[in-house]
Amino acid sequence: MHEIDRTKPLMLAGAGLVGSLMAIFLARRGFQVEVLERRPDMRREVVDAGRSINLAISTRGLYALGQVGLEEEARRHAIPMRGRMIHPASGGLTLQPYGKDDSQHINSISRAWLNQYLMTHAEATGRVRIRFKQRLQHVDFDSGALSILDEQSGATREERAAVLFGADGAGSAVRQEMARRPGYASTQELLSHGYKELTMPPGPGGAFRMEKHALHIWPRGTFMLIALPNEDGSFTCTLFLPFEGPVSFASLDSPARLTAFFEEQFPDALPLIPALTQDFFHNPTGSMITVKSQSWHVGGRALVLGDAAHAIVPFFGQGMNCGFEDCGVLDGLLARHSHWEEAFDEFFRLRKPNADAIADMAVENFIEMRDSTASPRFLLEKGVEKVLLNAFPGQFLSRYTLVSFSRVPYRLAYQVGSIAGGIVSELAEGLARPEDVDLARAARLIRERLTPFVEEHADGFRLEG
Repeated sequence: MHEIDRTKPLMLAGAGLVGSLMAIFLARRGFQVEVLERRPDMRREVVDAGRSINLAISTRGLYALGQVGLEEEARRHAIPMRGRMIHPASGGLTLQPYGKDDSQHINSISRAWLNQYLMTHAEATGRVRIRFKQRLQHVDFDSGALSILDEQSGATREERAAVLFGADGAGSAVRQEMARRPGYASTQELLSHGYKELTMPPGPGGAFRMEKHALHIWPRGTFMLIALPNEDGSFTCTLFLPFEGPVSFASLDSPARLTAFFEEQFPDALPLIPALTQDFFHNPTGSMITVKSQSWHVGGRALVLGDAAHAIVPFFGQGMNCGFEDCGVLDGLLARHSHWEEAFDEFFRLRKPNADAIADMAVENFIEMRDSTASPRFLLEKGVEKVLLNAFPGQFLSRYTLVSFSRVPYRLAYQVGSIAGGIVSELAEGLARPEDVDLARAARLIRERLTPFVEEHADGFRLEG
């Protein structure tokens, strides 16, 4: 067994959001941490585009930041989004609240600001050193030897790590090295849709040109446009389209076709995106992938976490939140265990089912966002759900509420969603308005189907926001 020894420095691959936060947790436990980052220092150089400009942070992510004293500052730079603002093709707007009231909201936050803030705070601990333009080429897990290419000088060197953490994203070099070993496996499922980021600049004096406190969605069946607010009054818009097909990135191959497409599909957004043609043909087309891997560690020598272990598509706004939750859970295990392998074993056992659950929910939410949000039946059911959340506080639970506004394990949220969704669907049958729902029947269905499940998993449901 590999004993946890705070005198031995640790190696961590990846200075992104999860890597930087994990380095802070480790530093607070008394470890010296060397961080290897493949990209340049984003605080000093412009890093290539392609990663999302802003993200949705919610209860799980904020809780993890709070564990290291950084939640308050993050909130100061975040914009509350209280619901989805739906822009139907027919015109008119509909706000679908995320929770039972305005206190339940998710938050738009700048990826770049948060990453820079976490890197700077990690270095400020005095125990974290981040080295940039360092590419991990090979890992010998038996000896702890790492082969590292310094991309600035072109020189390759060998270093040794008592323990290696891989927080190096969906394309993780650490995970790929693990996959060479017997008994290790990972699957990568590429979504048939890609995405392109576009910018909606602020109005005069930094004014927001759409509702500030909402995540805007233009659902169009097989594709959609979304927009999240930024601190400067701008919105980051993301166009999700199939890579190939009659309406796809491949089909929008000229400025004229692009403009005609927006005039037809997103007429209210078009005048607000003056640099549409430049953004579309200059910005990269991103791809989205689900990564499921097994196992996440090699004995007590190495561990992957965050996207490196379980990348998910972005449609539940939980990738960063899930990765940050990883950091907090692992930190708690390091406080309880005296050997790395024991901590890593329990981490995998606890987090793997939850990572798989949120990965599946994220893909399902994509279909809901691009298609269902525009359907009358969906709106009716969402209305019924809100009525039940307010009429039966603490008794009726929804999947979205548990995922975004609590720390209840994802796997339980997934199962609750199936039960609660069935109840809502039954109650909505034949209804014209959500407020006409039969509350006596609702109480009976909740008591018969939902309450026994919650009671059976009571420990998991004690994790409040």
